[in-house]
Amino acid sequence: MKELSFRTDVLPLKDELFRLALRITLNRADAEDVVQETMMRVWNRRERWHELESMEAFCLTVCRNVALDKQKRADQQNASLDEAAQEGYEHADRSYAANPEEQAVQRDRVELVRRLMAQLPEKQRSCMQLRDAEGKPYKEIAQVMGITEQQVKICIFRARQTIKQKFQQLEQHGL
Repeated sequence: MKELSFRTDVLPLKDELFRLALRITLNRADAEDVVQETMMRVWNRRERWHELESMEAFCLTVCRNVALDKQKRADQQNASLDEAAQEGYEHADRSYAANPEEQAVQRDRVELVRRLMAQLPEKQRSCMQLRDAEGKPYKEIAQVMGITEQQVKICIFRARQTIKQKFQQLEQHGL
């Protein structure tokens, strides 16, 4: 097994960890806290690194668990997920078209999909984030989530179907 280094094997994962934490917490500041806590926990377990099959999967698992714990604490304090979602997604895709009207429509649609994703159950939301946004293979997602590959595929399918159905309903009937 190769010798693992915090600088070369863990630090390059910080952006990926941030995206996962942001998808779970829906808040940039909370996601940054989660990544910092994840890095500390990974560092504190450095004596066990040689036992790991995949440092990336280990870091993503720790990040997911820290984010879920933080989210549970926030939910217990009656934190508003709607406010967190609005704070967490400030940038829309501007590459859709040169026409400002089309850009506005596209921004609204992207924001709608993000809000719909935020309403998904955590397991579906995390699986979808890891697969669609991070491009992770099913096997690695299963490791991170602690479920089977088949369950990962089912979660992603159900998440996509739910978003598709809700999106179509809102597009047809308005907000």
